[in-house]
This record gives sequence, C-alpha cells and structure tokens, in this order.
Amino acid sequence: MTTTPAQDRALVFRCGDNELIGILTLPPAPSARGVLVLVGGPQYRIGSHRQFLHLAHDLAALGFPVMRFDYRGMGDSEGEVRSFESIDDDVAAAIDCFFGEVKGLQEVALWALCDGASAAMMYAPKDPRVTGLALVNPWVRSPEGLARAIVKHYYFERLLEPSFWQNLASGGFHPVTSARSLVRNITQGIGATGAGDEITGSFQDRMAQGLQRFKGRVLFLLSGKDLTAREFEDAIRSSGRWRRAVKQARVEWRPLPEADHTFSRKSWREDVGRHTAEWLNAK
Repeated sequence: MTTTPAQDRALVFRCGDNELIGILTLPPAPSARGVLVLVGGPQYRIGSHRQFLHLAHDLAALGFPVMRFDYRGMGDSEGEVRSFESIDDDVAAAIDCFFGEVKGLQEVALWALCDGASAAMMYAPKDPRVTGLALVNPWVRSPEGLARAIVKHYYFERLLEPSFWQNLASGGFHPVTSARSLVRNITQGIGATGAGDEITGSFQDRMAQGLQRFKGRVLFLLSGKDLTAREFEDAIRSSGRWRRAVKQARVEWRPLPEADHTFSRKSWREDVGRHTAEWLNAK
C-alpha cells in the first residue's frame, strides 16, 4: 500500500452521561467516505495484534478517514460494561462525533469484527449515514449451532490429521470420553436442525432482519481457520431467512482460507486491508 502521511487524533465524546474515547486517523485530503471500526468484544480500539491500528493507517494512506473507539465500559471509556446487543447509542454517538470532526464527510462504512459485526447488522438500517458494511467473521453463536460446527468442522476434520492417529497410537487419545462428547454435540446439533426460520427475537434473527433491511453495500470477510466463521456459514445454510439476506447483488464475499479469527499474521492482516480498500474504492 502507498504511504501517504496520516494524523492520529485522540477524541473524547459523550454517550449519555458517559465520556467515550476514540482515535481519528485523518489523511491530509480525506475522502467523503469514512470508516468506523466496531471492535469485537472484549477488546478495545487497538485490537488483537494491533489489528485495528494497522487497518486505520492502511486505509488512511489511501485517503479514507478512519475512526475507532471504545464502547461504554470498555478500554478507556466510562460507563458500565454492556454486550454487543446494547451498543446502538455508542455507535450513533461515535458517528455523530465522526461527522463533526471530518468536514466534508458524507457517508460511513462500518468495519466490524466478530460480535461487532453482529451489532453492525442490527444497527445499520436505522442510520442513513451508514452506506456500507464490512463484516468480518460475524458472531451467531448458540449452543446448538456450536454443537453442529464442532461435529462438522472439528471431529470429522480431525480424522484426516496425522496428529490424531499419532495421539491414538501413543495413548494420548481417550476414545470413550471423546465418544461421549461427540454424542452430546450430535444430539444438540440435531435438535437445532431447521430452527433458523422459527426462532424470533434472538440476536441472530435480528441480525438477519437487519441485513435484509439494509440497502447499502456489504462485504463479508471470512477466515478459513475460524470456528466462528464456520458457524456463520452453517447458519446461512440452515436458514432460509439468512440465505435471502445474503443472496443479493450488493453482497460481496472475500474468503481468507488460511487466516485465523483475528488475522494474527502480517500477511493475513494485509490481505484484510487490501480487500477492504478495494471494496471501499468500488462505486
């Protein structure tokens, strides 16, 4: 990526009775399209492996202003700790601050990881200033969904790994205990089959509804070595509502087959930045 100098500026803004802390990364000639980073909890504005800091500087080098911040009760922000289902006011306050700080800003894309991506789907259709969603390994976890994912993406794949057979030969694998765990996970997974269109009011349901209602562009970045991403893919396959939500021309997919959940290698992080920049530059 090119290296246009960008300025980091600390921000303090209010959400209700609390002060929140953010960082604005501002290029010399900022684009009218900004990026607000929503972290996946429990994290704060820098992110694992300084991921969000690097992303902000990569995107700002291409002209995009980027803001990242701590929700109430997280990092350096005031207030009580809250779940991703209760941060709408935090996101709205951050966008208000973003527009106040960057003159000429016309629209915002939410770049969001894990349960931050879940929150972004629920929030986006409520705010016309949000015109894009970059959703990274979205969180849809439920006990039944986790059970299905473990059976499908852990137990069966383990059979293909040499280390599994080495452990078995050396006595490091306990088949009775593992069999009991497998039966328990299969039972939970079978119990959830077909439930995707029947559950109402759950956060997973509200995510799918939000994505259907959102009219802007959507980018999905999914890691290949991440159980959270596999759970999301399984949720789509098992739910007509989710399939309808993602089967639209405005939805784009960028898989990262070798990456883990938080992109712990530099090459994976750079791939995320490149995919995000290409998507942001598209009309």
